[in-house]
Amino acid sequence: MQTARAVRRETASGLTSAVHRNKPLSKAGVLERMFTLAFSGLVYPQIWEDPVVDMAALQLKPSDHVVAIASGSCNILSYLADDPGRISAIDLNGAHIALGKLKLAAFARMQGHDEVLRFFGQAQSRSNVAFYDSEIAPHLDPVSRAYWEGRGLSGRRRINLFARNFYRYGLLGRFIGAGHLLGRTLGCDPRVMLKARSMDEQRVLFDRHLAPVFDKRLVRWLVRQPASLYGLGIPPAQYKALAGDGDDGIRGVLRHRLERLACGFDLKTNYFARQAFGRGYEPGPNAALPPYLQRGNFAAVKARADRVAYHQSAITAFLERQPAESCDAYVLLDAQDWMNDADLTALWSQITRTARPGARVIFRTAADERLLPGRVPEATLGQWHYQEARSRELGAQDRSSIYGAFHLYVLPERGA
Repeated sequence: MQTARAVRRETASGLTSAVHRNKPLSKAGVLERMFTLAFSGLVYPQIWEDPVVDMAALQLKPSDHVVAIASGSCNILSYLADDPGRISAIDLNGAHIALGKLKLAAFARMQGHDEVLRFFGQAQSRSNVAFYDSEIAPHLDPVSRAYWEGRGLSGRRRINLFARNFYRYGLLGRFIGAGHLLGRTLGCDPRVMLKARSMDEQRVLFDRHLAPVFDKRLVRWLVRQPASLYGLGIPPAQYKALAGDGDDGIRGVLRHRLERLACGFDLKTNYFARQAFGRGYEPGPNAALPPYLQRGNFAAVKARADRVAYHQSAITAFLERQPAESCDAYVLLDAQDWMNDADLTALWSQITRTARPGARVIFRTAADERLLPGRVPEATLGQWHYQEARSRELGAQDRSSIYGAFHLYVLPERGA
């Protein structure tokens, strides 16, 4: 039986293959290994890709087999609202697999939406830990149970994070917390955005309280350090693509994307902004929430949860084990930003082999540019149609606001 320690080793091994491109003692190699270390535990308590945009692009059907990178699994469970036939959730990170399996086990045991909202919405009640011990743990697989009952640096069991606001933890949660501390130290408190009552007020508050932080000397220095952005999930190769002409390039990108998060959407409907500025979901019956946490989707998600299967694996390796023409939708998040040309070619060769006619592929890129032309052979990529106008339309609707572009590829039906 696989142990929790073995899962951690598998996480480290998979990340090493995905990220390490340079010699260990080179500057680039040191940065890559620092990134691998940072990503070896829980990274994303909440995923930062908008599942509403994903579902609009994928147009899922009851016969569809979805292959998706899991991350925090907000997307995986949200897709169930659209009634796909099955979902294969893939992730290199064992902590993300354990989180996804915890969510599935919880939905199976919970009888009402209020329980789900308390556990995964508010995520800060001792009742959550008691519910885990009495109702979830006996039905959780041994490896995931070992993860949640294992102890972190604090000496507490990891499941206790759900009694202390789970969304403040993981690499991203701690990064956001550090950003709040830095902002307050520099006189720019991010929580002030929550006072906005309209989008006009959002603009005023951003310009007055958040925009000035990017001109601070300390911030200028920090953005020149690639490791300072690991909490955003930006590996060294992705940082290089974003930086462009130097620290002004990366500083400009970060300012623009924070501005879009703060001002591009009504904060009352944008749960990503609530997480960034309030470090949790908004309380109350009309709160903006991911689809899987919305009251109207509870019954569907609970009834369809057994359609999800989790696999700790690289997505290319997973696809190599699948039959030809067996998959209909692929969700790659921003994983391709980490890949070199050989990796991209191997991945798209397997996507093309396993795709049924009419299949859809979606992904995001840190930069606002086409990632694949010139890097994946035309014999493979040329079989797919890039939906440029639809990609830009959907990218503009992505409330998380942290990516440069959204991309949709479609494999034509035979005879089309």
